Amino acid sequence: MLHGSGLDLLPRRNAMTAPASGETISARLSIVEKHVALENAHDLDGIMRTFGETARYDDEPWDAHYSGREEVREFYTQLLRAMPDLQIDIRRRHASDDAVILEVIIRGRHLGTWRGLPATGNRIEFPLCGIYTFDESNQIAGERIYYDRATVQGQLGVFHEPKGLRGRISTALTHPFTLARVIARQGLVLTGARKT
Repeated sequence: MLHGSGLDLLPRRNAMTAPASGETISARLSIVEKHVALENAHDLDGIMRTFGETARYDDEPWDAHYSGREEVREFYTQLLRAMPDLQIDIRRRHASDDAVILEVIIRGRHLGTWRGLPATGNRIEFPLCGIYTFDESNQIAGERIYYDRATVQGQLGVFHEPKGLRGRISTALTHPFTLARVIARQGLVLTGARKT
């Protein structure tokens, strides 16, 4: 770990791959930081210039995968429309021979349709982990993100914890078959307990 820099150097994952030089890792960190700065500036053309010839974006919590420059561009177009004040705050950077990993905080206001949900006007703020891979030119080949989808949906007002009143009402309205199975299962458990 390089102390005070927020940068961890992780061990190589694949022993068959030649280790990346410090210069290569530095170039990769630089392109990722430029990428995030362009996201914060909402510069779609600039964002796309940080990707190499092939581009891939994987939003794992939604199982949404975008392959090719056109699909990745469309993802960013929708994101920047949905959150025109999007801001990404880098908390930690990790670099290895294979990837750069960022731990960030995402902030913004939901002002446009996103994933089929019309604008709520709600503010969201959540931690996210992004993993960046690279092509031979040290341009971004792919970005894969992980975050807690329920946290985001809760902040947007479309998810409620089942233990609270709103969660119970939501569950009763949206999951009658699930509730019927739970009640039936509890009945079977109670019947089995009485027999023993």
